[in-house]
Amino acid sequence: MDITIHTCALPHDDPDASLAFYRDTLGFEVRSDVGQGTMRWIVVGPKDQPGTSILLAPPGADPGITDDERRTIAEMMAKGTYGWILLATRDLDGVFEQLQAGDAEVVQEPIEQPYGVRDCAFRDPAGNLIRIQELR
Repeated sequence: MDITIHTCALPHDDPDASLAFYRDTLGFEVRSDVGQGTMRWIVVGPKDQPGTSILLAPPGADPGITDDERRTIAEMMAKGTYGWILLATRDLDGVFEQLQAGDAEVVQEPIEQPYGVRDCAFRDPAGNLIRIQELR
C-alpha cells in the first residue's frame, strides 16, 4: 500500500488571526483560502513540502453537528483541549526563539522528555496545541 498523509484539519475561530499565525509566524505558505467571514477554509503548509497541508476550518460547520455539540467544541477550543498537531524540526531552539519573538503563546519551553524526545509547545490563536519535536 502506498498512502501519504496529505492534509490534517485544525479548527479556527478567527480566520485572520489563524492565517497570520500559520503564514507569518510559522512561515507556511497559503495554498487556498475560500469562504467568507468566519466561514473560511484555509489550507496552509510548509513551502518545501507541497504534498503536506493543514486545513484550518470553522469548527462545527458540518450540518450534522448539533447546537449542543457546537457549544462543547467552542468550550473545548477555549480551554485548548480540542485540536492539536505535532510538527518537527532539526533546529528546535531556533524555531522556539522565532515563535517566541512572534508572540506565540508558549505552553512549554524546549525540554528533554522522559520518553526520549526533545520538544516544546505553543498554542495557535484558536487554542490548538502545537508541539514541535526536534529531529535527531
